[in-house]
Amino acid sequence: MIHLLERPIKRVAAIHDLSGFGKSSLTVVIPVLSSMNIQVCPIPTAVLSTQTDGFENYVFTDLTDHMKASINHWKKLNLRFDAIYSGFLGSEKQIDIVIDFINYFKKNEETLVVVDPVMGDYGQLYSSITKNLVEEMKKLIIKADVIIPNYTEACLLLEENYTELVEESKLKDWMRKLSENGPKIVIITSIPNKDKSKTGVIAYNKEDGKFWKITNEYIKASYPGTGDAFASVITGSLLNKDSLSTAINKATYFVTTCLKASCGYNYPPREGILLEKVLETLSEPTPMQCHEI
Repeated sequence: MIHLLERPIKRVAAIHDLSGFGKSSLTVVIPVLSSMNIQVCPIPTAVLSTQTDGFENYVFTDLTDHMKASINHWKKLNLRFDAIYSGFLGSEKQIDIVIDFINYFKKNEETLVVVDPVMGDYGQLYSSITKNLVEEMKKLIIKADVIIPNYTEACLLLEENYTELVEESKLKDWMRKLSENGPKIVIITSIPNKDKSKTGVIAYNKEDGKFWKITNEYIKASYPGTGDAFASVITGSLLNKDSLSTAINKATYFVTTCLKASCGYNYPPREGILLEKVLETLSEPTPMQCHEI
């Protein structure tokens, strides 16, 4: 017999921004996780008229005060979450809010905490990210079970110089270092490859010491929201008890499918990936591509 208070699906608190136009952050997080049979409870960090990538003169509203009020209400309601998943933060002040949220709502080891430290790409900070926020982000990743920086963000977190190529042995050292003070799992995306037609993802599990790698075709197109899609599939997969290797395989395959579907249409890439065209693939078997290193 099912207990009356038992929830039939998993529940995630998603701490991300919301763009009115474009596909990134919450407009990606919600449909991806919903398609994976997971309830998404959003805490918007900011509201934007459009996503920042590719658009000028966008309207940005910081929701720091609203975050505090919403979280206080959730505390009074005694809500419970199976996962806490943070992404783009509107200011360094929000780091402490997210840390407090984790301290309060992570009730036990079963509560998964995923931090996507959204700060930059291609060796550059995003326009709204300050150096102070980068420093504060170093405090937040300590609270996470899983962190998913891209190659640029890994450099920023470790104060390493961004280079066009990096040795795999160095990456493995970086991942061990990032996991020392907190995260059990470190996943670095957008890793450059000597073969310019390839790009890579490497994942590290501190608990068993294993590294997993996927090298796949580099698609010469840039669409906002791919990182959010990848991190969301990782979150959903781990919450659904997939292995780490299965999770990165599923996330990489989904993002690649999104990119290929989007490239087939003639529309402005700044509008984001055509997520709606491929959501059904999340419920289909995924070809295994990753291997242990």
